[in-house]
Amino acid sequence: MEYAQAKQLLTPIHVGMDDFFYANWNMNLYRGCCHGCIYCDSRSLCYHLDRFDTVRPKENALSLLESELRAKRKPGIITMGAMSDPYNPLEEELRLTRGALELIRRYGFGAAYTTKSALCARDADLLADVARRAPVRVQLTVTCADDSLCQRIEPDVSPSSERFAALRRLTDAGIYAGVWLNPVLPFITDTEENILGVVRKAAEAGAKFVVCFFGMTLRSGNREYYFQALEREFPGVRAKYLATFGNAYECGSPNAAHLYEVFKQECTRLGLAWRFRDINAGMLQHQPRQLSLFDEQL
Repeated sequence: MEYAQAKQLLTPIHVGMDDFFYANWNMNLYRGCCHGCIYCDSRSLCYHLDRFDTVRPKENALSLLESELRAKRKPGIITMGAMSDPYNPLEEELRLTRGALELIRRYGFGAAYTTKSALCARDADLLADVARRAPVRVQLTVTCADDSLCQRIEPDVSPSSERFAALRRLTDAGIYAGVWLNPVLPFITDTEENILGVVRKAAEAGAKFVVCFFGMTLRSGNREYYFQALEREFPGVRAKYLATFGNAYECGSPNAAHLYEVFKQECTRLGLAWRFRDINAGMLQHQPRQLSLFDEQL
């Protein structure tokens, strides 16, 4: 087993209730990702992630985490999944994420994560136990309503249908969870059929929220990888990107305005939150018994 070196795990984050998913610290227990998603921004050269496709657990991750949790004066919410999926294939055996959740529970912290893996449902019992005392939130990334399209752009990850099934198991356990419908790939997944399909399947699985930005980002490193994948999987689409966006960093769907209205209307009809303020408030209010620290955030 090849391990990555780590001097610390918890990185403070400062985000308002309106700006993004609320949390106090970010943590990555692993380095790299093997999902093979053709659009992944984490391939960008600015992150300096060597051998990105090789997943490496961080050395002494759990002992480091326990030391850092003990040193905190107040509890807060720890989120995972910013640069490496906490439920990559190695997690099934190594159980670092489950071990981290056990420590989070022991020290009274809240937990949140983003994942594309159906393996996350394995820990529904533990996460539900954390949620009895502190805020919990899960975002399952789902970009495609259809499994066949999903497997073309996310070849080595749980199909969308398995992610929706995992979402159902989490919500059945009483966990506050929803869907991160990002990125939306122009000329590929930016259709009304796909957006509405994901929203409706999320609602069927018990989701409390869906978030969508209706576009993607491209910069040096991931742009080249993405364009190679487009030539292989979607011939002719690369030329559309160059004609529409050139070398722009933000690549919004040409259909974004229409899709946004359709998305908002459907979320409202189905009772799904789609604004960060509502999502964060829902997470903080969802707890049966809140700690004063979390009450103060409302």
